[in-house]
Amino acid sequence: MKNKWTIDPMHSEVQFKIRHLVISTVSGSFTKFSAEVETDGENFESAQIKFSADANSITTGAEQRDGHLNSADFFDSANHPTIDFVSTSFTKVSDANYKLNGNLSIRGITKPVELDVEFGGIMKDPYGNIKAGFDVSGKIKRKDFGVSWDVVTEAGGIMLSDEVKLIANVQFAKVVVEEMAVKA
Repeated sequence: MKNKWTIDPMHSEVQFKIRHLVISTVSGSFTKFSAEVETDGENFESAQIKFSADANSITTGAEQRDGHLNSADFFDSANHPTIDFVSTSFTKVSDANYKLNGNLSIRGITKPVELDVEFGGIMKDPYGNIKAGFDVSGKIKRKDFGVSWDVVTEAGGIMLSDEVKLIANVQFAKVVVEEMAVKA
């Protein structure tokens, strides 16, 4: 039996980290995102995963920087309002560790990526909802996705590294069969 799971945004976060001037790290997050998972029963191996983040919801704690990140220099969110991921495989590596492969789309450019996933487990909350938790991490090269803005410093260094660390701590809620029947 196929099960559907939807992300619980109140108990999830999607973040990134990038080196600035090669001496420090700047962190940011997306505040608006959605995700769905389809599994065979409660076994997540071979799960089908779809994720989308609203590029305009980026926040780094600096309004001016957030505006620049949404400009054509970076995400070009006016023309590419979402960042999307669709899985191609979800494979168990060991007890709670998985490899998540899929296609990531940023600025209209789609590239394959591999992410590490730690499965936190499944638990019933106090309201009877079935929840599943995951920690996801990985690295991408921003220039692979056309996010190539950069400045050379006076000393000849670079403003931003090409490598971006991705971190997501997510919780999914199982869609109960009755809800699925009503939607059909």
